[in-house]
Amino acid sequence: MTSKNRMGFIGRAFAVLGAATAAAAAVEGHRRPNARDLRTLGIDPANFPDTRRG
Repeated sequence: MTSKNRMGFIGRAFAVLGAATAAAAAVEGHRRPNARDLRTLGIDPANFPDTRRG
């Protein structure tokens, strides 16, 4: 793996970890996660359940 690819992988890994942390905190706080965080995690925001109904 080249240095450029390695840095891209590490940056992407940090982005996914940050999005997962933010989304989990939002769900635990009974809030809807940010659409950007859901997209980073590969989740379609339109298909994410409304946390207020459950």
